[in-house]
Amino acid sequence: MRGFIFGIVTMILILVLGLLFCLEGFVSMRADNPPSRLETSLAGRAMDASIARAAPKATNPLTADEANLVLGARLYRDHCTMCHGDLAHPKSLLADSLNPPPPQFMNDMADMPENQNFYILQHGIRWTAMPGWKSVLTEQQIWLLVTFLSHMHELPPAAKQVFTETVVRTPQSPN
Repeated sequence: MRGFIFGIVTMILILVLGLLFCLEGFVSMRADNPPSRLETSLAGRAMDASIARAAPKATNPLTADEANLVLGARLYRDHCTMCHGDLAHPKSLLADSLNPPPPQFMNDMADMPENQNFYILQHGIRWTAMPGWKSVLTEQQIWLLVTFLSHMHELPPAAKQVFTETVVRTPQSPN
């Protein structure tokens, strides 16, 4: 019985010391310091498990035809390339500036099931720069992005052409 109580007290002491270590600022939160292997492994596994558990078992209602892939490519170009790269710039401008680094989809294809990619695009990923897009894009637009991500390495010429178009951006009103 004594050993059991000693074990409980030891565990509580370890947890309290670990919490104090974190709360006193000894854990670096700098984005320009790469995470440790342990942090990367734990965070990646926790994220994968959370998404697999929470993502609805929805199926993509869109077909991967040329029109949908072109629309998806335009959405990707307008909302995703800054972090995830595109055909013209496989490594994005922010690839080395964000921590954790965003996946560079031109070299590392999105490999999660479509329902999980839909969930990520809708809700984002905490503690990363990945925002939730549900208040910016419609459900249809999110599915177009999912369709594009699933087929980005087998695009028709018209969808590839999207990344060579010049885009004129106009400022939006603050309302």
